Amino acid sequence: MKYLVMVQGTQADYEAMRGKASAHSPAWSEEELQTMFAYMGAINDDLAETGELVDGQGLAEPAQTRHVTLGDDGKAVITDGPYSETKELLAGYWVLECESLERVTEIADRVARCPQPAGAPDYPVVIRPIMDGSGEI
Repeated sequence: MKYLVMVQGTQADYEAMRGKASAHSPAWSEEELQTMFAYMGAINDDLAETGELVDGQGLAEPAQTRHVTLGDDGKAVITDGPYSETKELLAGYWVLECESLERVTEIADRVARCPQPAGAPDYPVVIRPIMDGSGEI
């Protein structure tokens, strides 16, 4: 079974990782940032070694996103991010092929333990099974 494992973040979190503190998140030091990258890199290496990693990527900050909807006239309405009405957005993901929901939950638990500065917000790690074809909805 394939699973999408997602981590969340906000624009303030990306800014904090660049050293700019806010009421939402403390500034990250370069050492804390490198520790986080090394931790996530080790997870990726382990998953590649077990053959469970299909794909995994960090995503660019919300300020570099674009939101496309249809207006009442049927024409595209394009809005640059971030969006004031949106709190957390997808910050990164893994597509994993695991034998069971229990196994992918073990991996998500490891992801949730990623080191970060004291006072940084904690976000859930979200697991979603990927349907094969039309599958069951």
